[in-house]
Amino acid sequence: MSGSYDAIDSRMRDFIESQKMFFVATAPSADGGRLNLSPKGLDTFRVLDERTVAYLDFVGSGVETIAHLRENGRIVLMFCAFQGPPNIVRLYGRGEAIEPKDPRFESLAAKFPRAPGVRSVIVAHVERISDSCGYGVPLYEYQGERTALGAWAEKKGPEALVEYQKQKNAESIDGLPGLRWVSDSKK
Repeated sequence: MSGSYDAIDSRMRDFIESQKMFFVATAPSADGGRLNLSPKGLDTFRVLDERTVAYLDFVGSGVETIAHLRENGRIVLMFCAFQGPPNIVRLYGRGEAIEPKDPRFESLAAKFPRAPGVRSVIVAHVERISDSCGYGVPLYEYQGERTALGAWAEKKGPEALVEYQKQKNAESIDGLPGLRWVSDSKK
């Protein structure tokens, strides 16, 4: 029914990589800080090795995940089977946001299809791997990817995306520092 694992083996990797959607949760350290839970999709997730995973992070109106990772590094990723046998996999670990000016960015971003509006690659160093039954997860039929995010980023263009990030991604809703390049440019 459930278990804990030392590594992401080939069976678990196949399950993770076949999911069309996953969820990311982070939290600030302070009491009263707001937790963040975000759904993700769009062929943006990769298993890098048996204890390291990464996903593309796109420009958005909030910067909670990046801010929380900068503050304390805690992250959990969850994958649910919406088709086929029931299963839930959770990856707990320490994460970091690799922004475009980081020397590691290009080699990490090259593992994904090119996409407009990428603001970082989130890398998680997995400390705990577990699965559970997933019996309560409903069955859903996958119909395709949404194209609105990419179209929005392309329509805005690179310069407008930079300005948008300066306005919306400088800090979290709790006032934690967001994107490094935005924080550094305000000093």
